[in-house]
Amino acid sequence: MSERYERDVRGQGAMFEKLLVYLKRHRGFDFTDYKRSSLRRRIRKRMSVVKIDDFEDYQDYLEVHPREFEFLFNTILINVTSFFRDKPAWDYLAEEIVPRALEARGSDGDIRVWSAGCASGEEPYSVAMMLAEALGVEQARRRVKIYATDVDEVALAQARQAVYSAADVEPVPPHVLDKYFVTVRGGYVFNHDLRRILVFGRHDLMQDAPISRLDLLLCRNTLIYFNREAQKRIVSHFHFALRDTGYLFLSKAEMLLTHTDLFTPEHVKHRVFSKVVSGRPRQPLLAPAEAERKGGAVPGEMGRYAQLRQAAFEGAPIAQVVVNRDGILALVNDRARTDLDVDARDLGRHFHDLQISYRPVELRSLIDQARDEGQSLWVENVERPLPEGESQFLDVQVAPLRGSGGRWLGVTISFVDVTRRHHLHDELEHSKQEVETAYEELQSTNEELETSNEELQSTVEELQTTNEELQSTNEEMETMNEELQSTNAELQTMNDELRQRTLEADQANAFLASVVASVDAGVVVTDRDFEVLLWNDQAEDLWGLQAEEAEGHSLMELDIGLPVQELKEPLERAWSGGKEGEGEETVLDAVNRRGKQIRVHVTPTLRMDSDGEPEGLVLLMKEEEEV
Repeated sequence: MSERYERDVRGQGAMFEKLLVYLKRHRGFDFTDYKRSSLRRRIRKRMSVVKIDDFEDYQDYLEVHPREFEFLFNTILINVTSFFRDKPAWDYLAEEIVPRALEARGSDGDIRVWSAGCASGEEPYSVAMMLAEALGVEQARRRVKIYATDVDEVALAQARQAVYSAADVEPVPPHVLDKYFVTVRGGYVFNHDLRRILVFGRHDLMQDAPISRLDLLLCRNTLIYFNREAQKRIVSHFHFALRDTGYLFLSKAEMLLTHTDLFTPEHVKHRVFSKVVSGRPRQPLLAPAEAERKGGAVPGEMGRYAQLRQAAFEGAPIAQVVVNRDGILALVNDRARTDLDVDARDLGRHFHDLQISYRPVELRSLIDQARDEGQSLWVENVERPLPEGESQFLDVQVAPLRGSGGRWLGVTISFVDVTRRHHLHDELEHSKQEVETAYEELQSTNEELETSNEELQSTVEELQTTNEELQSTNEEMETMNEELQSTNAELQTMNDELRQRTLEADQANAFLASVVASVDAGVVVTDRDFEVLLWNDQAEDLWGLQAEEAEGHSLMELDIGLPVQELKEPLERAWSGGKEGEGEETVLDAVNRRGKQIRVHVTPTLRMDSDGEPEGLVLLMKEEEEV
């Protein structure tokens, strides 16, 4: 299972590198020098949005959806910045560094500034305001030029507009905001005259040549995205870009402790550095030794001093040999015989014939050089192999010996054992490397943390935007709810009115039914087509036809013994005279079910329409009374 997992990881890594090459070839964005961990994390964040898990599948998705490149680059290039970000550092820059830089340029020299990785422009505009406060707007317009660069064209387009929201300009002090910004439609626009000192352009720190002759270079939260080799190359470019009196301003997550040959810190906490100028003369560390005092021995003491010198030579803590002017080994002390394997029998032999003359270091040429130049020569850290695979390290000095009158006597050769010093030096170097490695790991961790903070801040801003949108939606919903409540109240009022009217209609219907029921005659109501609308109880009693059987049917089609054809003509006359509301009474030759003759009275007095025409007829039918 572990081997399969490792193969999958290696496969994903290869596809990730292939994706980076694809982005470089097809879109001109070279991310190969960016830190893999943060780069992989940002790309996966975008992949999760489009619901893709595999780098190869995402490359296919990019080929099919060209607009996806824009969304991907916006995700990778985290444009998190603000005006006067890290205020104490900006205060130090304004109070300490800017006055020095201006003094170095004189009262009329041009001042050149580069803001690398400027994102949406808050940083270069902050520099412009800072220099305008130091020089005045007119002097700043005449002397200052600020170059602001980034690889993100979208961010550069926003920076060129110089338009910011109220939240964006919140870090700007109120008196500075009033002086350098104009309010337009709820936003803030940077001063048009001062805007002319800024030049925005696309620049790739790894591929493009640096801007030169700079007095101030700002590159904040940009180096943290590059790997170690890329950082070294960029810092080298920065060193070239600055004047000898220039300053470099980084973010709190970036340090240059491994570049002490290029920059020296002006203020470590605020990450301000000055350029180290190469070619400075090195001062001597030690003064020349005082010449040996002149003096002479008392003749009677010559023998005793000779013994003393011989004892001192033999007991010296370092190995020494003396070669006379004829190249003969003249003297060997006890330490040399012990450490260098030089035997007393070698005394009197020609030095060139001895192994010590060329091992562990070539001494024959050094003797000749010391004789010709007349001064001591040193060879440091000479390695001498020892038995059992160990090594001894020696500093070898060849010093000329001259007698009275400068006569050449020979040379003394000293072998100083510096093995312990060499080991201590190696241990020190190893410790320094470990410290440097630990620092680089700490720095990398710090940069990763800063990158994560940038991503978190970007995410927080996105969440704030989403929260504002949700709050706006909630306000709209509350407004709609209030409108619905108002509409509901209106509907409730209408419902109450409708209920009241229904009640009144029910009462009217009940009253009408009561009136119709009280009429001592059969009442039939028809519409214009003679369709029966009402058939009262007396009509049922006259003709023996129930209301539900008559209503809805044409009066002319009812077969109840009523000669409806004879009734048609009076009905039509009633329609024609209906506007005057006149009625007509007629006696039909009809007999109901009880054998009574029926009298019918037709009245066109049912309600009128908008044109004044009657909409129905009322027929009153009553049995003819017998005489």
